[in-house]
Amino acid sequence: VDGVAEYEQLKGGVETLFGKDAHTVLTNAGMAFQSAGMSMNEYMETSIQSAAALINSLEGDTTEAARLMDVSIIDMADNVNKMGTSMEGVQNAYRGFSRGNFTMLDNLALGFAGTKDGMQELLDKAQELTGIEYNIDSYADIVNAIHEVQVAMDIAGTTKHEGADTIEGSLARTKAAWDNLITGMARDDVNLGALIDNLVNSASDAFNNIEPVIERALVCVGKFVSKAIPSLMQKLPHLINEVLPEL
Repeated sequence: VDGVAEYEQLKGGVETLFGKDAHTVLTNAGMAFQSAGMSMNEYMETSIQSAAALINSLEGDTTEAARLMDVSIIDMADNVNKMGTSMEGVQNAYRGFSRGNFTMLDNLALGFAGTKDGMQELLDKAQELTGIEYNIDSYADIVNAIHEVQVAMDIAGTTKHEGADTIEGSLARTKAAWDNLITGMARDDVNLGALIDNLVNSASDAFNNIEPVIERALVCVGKFVSKAIPSLMQKLPHLINEVLPEL
């Protein structure tokens, strides 16, 4: 019930902000468990935080805003997974950028200072990469520039890759798929079978990633025990003779 209540509120916010293109945001939100390691609700909440600034910087083009919002959220997740940053810190940085505040740019760990000059350096770097001029007063340009820099630094696409091949990534995907299923159980407008498949497939990837690690760890423990026990056994009689009478 809590999941559906939150979903209804967030869906209403997305529909208000993106209008005719809200369905695109909702579709992207449904796939965010895979692309960004987020549940549908988490994706919508993140998109609402800076949607108005993004739409304004695009002069009301909600179609492009929906596309670019997806780019920015995936970039946030990729930054967290590749650079070891915190999602909250990265989200706060983007929220600041949407308001012309660049003090948290260093939260992204891209090598640029948290100042207006630091952001301009990032935009200049993106221009070198693409040949496109980016305006520091446009939030859309900032989002595009960060994306190009992360592509050049081999950060882009990390979340999707790690969601299948690493323990942390696959567990995050599984948690997001679980949250989507919990919310979907009480809704009458979703394909419940697809949500179940998403969870099962994500959990299967997680198990496949965890199983060999557990196997290697148990083998290592066995080797440790086989080497440690004989040495300890040699010392045990002495310990018993010395310590037991006192006890």
